[in-house]
Amino acid sequence: MKMTDGKPRKGDGLHPNRRLKILYIQPGTKSFAGIERVVDAVCSMLADKYAEDFDIDVLYTSVHQNRPAEPRKYSVIDRAVKTRFELMRTFRSVVKAKDYALVVVPQIEPTVICMAACLGLDRRFAIHLHGNPGRERSHAKAKILFFLMRIYFLRKVSYVFGTSPKQLDAFKGMFHSKVPQVWVPNPVRRFDFSGKGEAGDKAAVTFVNVGRFAFQKGQDILLRAFAEVVKVRPNAKLKIVGYGAGETALRAEIDRLGLSDAVSIEHHPVNPQPALANSDIYVSTSRWEGWSLAICEALRFGLPVIATDCEFGPSDILVDERLGRLVPVRGGEPLVSAMIYYCDNLTSERLHSDFRKGFIDRYSPERVVDLHADALRVAARELL
Repeated sequence: MKMTDGKPRKGDGLHPNRRLKILYIQPGTKSFAGIERVVDAVCSMLADKYAEDFDIDVLYTSVHQNRPAEPRKYSVIDRAVKTRFELMRTFRSVVKAKDYALVVVPQIEPTVICMAACLGLDRRFAIHLHGNPGRERSHAKAKILFFLMRIYFLRKVSYVFGTSPKQLDAFKGMFHSKVPQVWVPNPVRRFDFSGKGEAGDKAAVTFVNVGRFAFQKGQDILLRAFAEVVKVRPNAKLKIVGYGAGETALRAEIDRLGLSDAVSIEHHPVNPQPALANSDIYVSTSRWEGWSLAICEALRFGLPVIATDCEFGPSDILVDERLGRLVPVRGGEPLVSAMIYYCDNLTSERLHSDFRKGFIDRYSPERVVDLHADALRVAARELL
């Protein structure tokens, strides 16, 4: 922390006996899903448990589908924008409006845009990584912004927050970064199990997958493997739960593979409990992840998990065979074999249900919020 005559300088948000002013920025996306829910949950918990320590603002620059309508415990700043110029102007005016001790921006590209908009303002910034930095650098605009981050903006970043230890290692290697970094796990919400239903067909073994209908999530990999599973285990069923532009192609693939009687598509945009509560095994076939809240939520229900060993989250989570099994990203025969194994050993695998539920408690909101609070304190006071 820069000081003058032994006292905090003006504008650093760190005056004695005052709460730290923190600004989180929500992605300018349309759907209120992964990153958006994490930011909302973290900020809600901070505003609740640490009300005397932090003054939390959250900036929304787009209108999100499924955004909670209830009042939030943090301060909401709604500034929907339509153009890049308007976005940068909004970033600057909001960041300048208060003496924020720290501005937390999700992902690398938005961080560069926000920091560029705020040149000349005396503020600290933290990057909050959620996805795969390598995958995000896939188009021309991203490559330019990543280049700007590496040659100029990174040295002005106070801290890097990450959702996965391996993700942070990848960022450090990609940018040759010496910026301090810290793992801040995503909170895994609790569910109301009082209404847990019973599976409709007790003779069936039901697999479930939850995620956006997108190339990243690899539902095509899952469907090809499941087509082989049902040939030898005709009692197997599959639920694919999610949303997205890829639904039409997904339904076409189900028809092409002749799986319409065994595979269903469900939509639970706010809460996947109805699907998870009535399934037996969770399957994640993502090509890449930052973390995987979907895997964690499946473990919350005591389900065993089969996951592709993609970068980065699944291998950080499935650290014990009682939790589940990792298979190659390509899927194929190893994925088919793992699915058949759980079909045949479901009774014995259910004995580990309590272990899975207990394991995932380490990521419960009431525990994770403390880690986020500690990270904010350190990042807000770190010397630039």
